[in-house]
Parts: sequence; C-alpha cells; structure tokens
Amino acid sequence: MELIVIVMFVAVLASLAVALVFLLRSRGSSRGVVNALTVRIGLSVLLFLLLMVAWYAGLIEPHGIPVPVAPQ
Repeated sequence: MELIVIVMFVAVLASLAVALVFLLRSRGSSRGVVNALTVRIGLSVLLFLLLMVAWYAGLIEPHGIPVPVAPQ
C-alpha cells in the first residue's frame, strides 16, 4: 500500500513539473499546461479516494496528532 501511495504522489509531482515546463516554454499560451494540470487534479483526487478506501478497508490507520495532557 505504501508503494502505491508513493508512486501516485510521484506521478502528481511529475505532472506538476510537466505543467511547469509547458508554462515556461510557451509563455502560458499552450493547451499542454491545461492538460497537465487536469491530469494532476485527476491523480490527486484518485490518490485521495485510494486513501479513503484503504482506511475504510482497514489497510491503513490514521495516527492523528498527539494532544498533550495538561497536568492536574
């Protein structure tokens, strides 16, 4: 499960990098920027849904942020 999450996260970052390259080369007038950012949004939503399904199935468990207990 960890490998799948890492691969998805790297794919999101790669899509963001591709969008940056399109933006720098075409000065923002390219359809490639829109396509790369659309792919990034789709991958991000897919990653979020994957994490929710894995949590529901019991494959992962959230840790949360530990709350310090005040002395009494």
